[in-house]
Amino acid sequence: MKFVDEALITVQAGHGGNGVVSFRREKFVPRGGPDGGDGGRGGSIYLVGEEGLGTLVDFRSRTVFRAPHGRSGAGANRTGASGEDLTIPVPPGTLVHDLGMDLLLGEITAHGERLLVARGGDGGFGNTHYKSSVDRAPRRSTPGKPGEERRLRLELRLLADVGLLGFPNAGKSSLLARLSRAHPKIADYPFTTLTPQLGVAEEAGRRWVVADVPGLVRGAAEGAGLGLRFLNHLRRTRLLLHVVDVSSDENDILERVRAIVAELEAFDPALAAKPRWFVANKIDLLPPEEARARSARLAVACADHARLFTVSALTGEGLPELAGAVGEALAHLPTPVPPGRDAPSVTPLS
Repeated sequence: MKFVDEALITVQAGHGGNGVVSFRREKFVPRGGPDGGDGGRGGSIYLVGEEGLGTLVDFRSRTVFRAPHGRSGAGANRTGASGEDLTIPVPPGTLVHDLGMDLLLGEITAHGERLLVARGGDGGFGNTHYKSSVDRAPRRSTPGKPGEERRLRLELRLLADVGLLGFPNAGKSSLLARLSRAHPKIADYPFTTLTPQLGVAEEAGRRWVVADVPGLVRGAAEGAGLGLRFLNHLRRTRLLLHVVDVSSDENDILERVRAIVAELEAFDPALAAKPRWFVANKIDLLPPEEARARSARLAVACADHARLFTVSALTGEGLPELAGAVGEALAHLPTPVPPGRDAPSVTPLS
C-alpha cells in the first residue's frame, strides 16, 4: 500500500430539519391547538482512530464527506428524524488542521478515539413551540440550521518511542530489522528506505516502537534528498538514535555527524534538542582494534551527548547492550504531549 502522510478533505455536516406549522383537527375536538413538530438534528462528522490503518492513502480517492440532513417535523407533534452521524476512520497519529481558521483542531492518538470536526445543524422549531397564553394559535415555525462545513488538512505523524536517523546506507534499516519484528527493504545503495518504517522491539519484558525514516543528506533543510519531509514522524519520539557508519572515512564521519545536527536544527530546534544517542554501526567491517579506536575518537567528538554504542547490525554484536539501555531509558523519559492538546479548543468542537 502506498504511504501517504498528508491529505486535504472537505466535511459537510447535515442541516437541521425544518419545523412545521400544523393544527390538531379532530371531530368533536374544537380548538385543537397547534401540533407542529420540530425538525430533526443534522448528522455530525467525527474522525475516529483505526488501529489497522497506517496511511492516509484512502483520502486520495475520496475527499468530500457529507453527513445526512435531519428530516422536517410533522403534525401531531412529531419530531423529524435526526441524520445519522458520520464517522471517518483515520490512523492513530493523525493531526487535524482547519484550513479556513488556520488552527489545529486536535489529534487522534489511539484506536477508537473520536474527534468532532463538523457539528450537525439544530432542527427548527414547530409552531407548538411558540404556543403561549397570549398566542394560542401561532402560525410560525423556524427552518433548520445549516451544518458546519470545514476544509481540513490531515497530517499523519507515526507514533513511535524511538527514532532512527542518519545518512543513507548508515545501516538504519538493518538495525530496525535486528531490534524489532519489522522486515524493511535492505540493499547496498543509497535511499533504500523511501518511506517511514515501523517496528516493535521487545527487551526484558518491555515493548517499544522504533521508526526509521529515509536518510538525510547535506542540504536537506533546503529540500535536498528524501528525508526532510519525513522528519515530522520523529517529532513524537522520546529518544533518537543517530546511526553512523563507522567503517567509512574517519574525517567524513565527523562531517556527517555535524551535518545531521545542522539539518535537525534547521528543521526544528525542538527536534534537535531531543535526547539523542550515537550508534556506531558496521564495526564488523573493521579490525577490532581499529573499531574500538574509531569509536573512542567519535565518543570524544560527541562528548555533549549522553551515550555512544558500537554495534554491528549484521552480526548482532553490541545490540543487546543497546536494546537494554533503550528500554531502561524509555522507562524514565516522558511521553511528548500531543500537539495542540494545550491549545484552546474550537467552540463548539470541545
